[in-house]
Amino acid sequence: MAVKLRLMRMGKKKQPTYRVVAADSRSPRDGRFIEVLGFYNPRSEPSVIEIDNEKAVGWLKNGARPTERVQKLLTVSGAWSEFTGEAAPAPFVADTAPAAAEAAPAAADDGAEDAAEASADAGEEE
Repeated sequence: MAVKLRLMRMGKKKQPTYRVVAADSRSPRDGRFIEVLGFYNPRSEPSVIEIDNEKAVGWLKNGARPTERVQKLLTVSGAWSEFTGEAAPAPFVADTAPAAAEAAPAAADDGAEDAAEASADAGEEE
């Protein structure tokens, strides 16, 4: 029996929430499942992801294959890095404006120096 870790749609019309489940790959999307591993609510701001990492890693070690979306959710929750043995990815931090402002004048100075050298070289050739 091929086991997949996948999403099972729940909730009202136009208001989906999802359960992360371990299910037989032949069963329908919202049909029979083996075990519930957690849930995912994409509509809240920020989206809510709650997954039992121990259960997920246990299923992955026993050969269960996650779908693409579930693999991304496992990466966010940290279960995927536990399974692969890699370090968890660092959270995204936006660049600060002062650092970008400091780099801009240095680039402008380099351009001015290059232009001055080019004009000096052109004068020597004549």
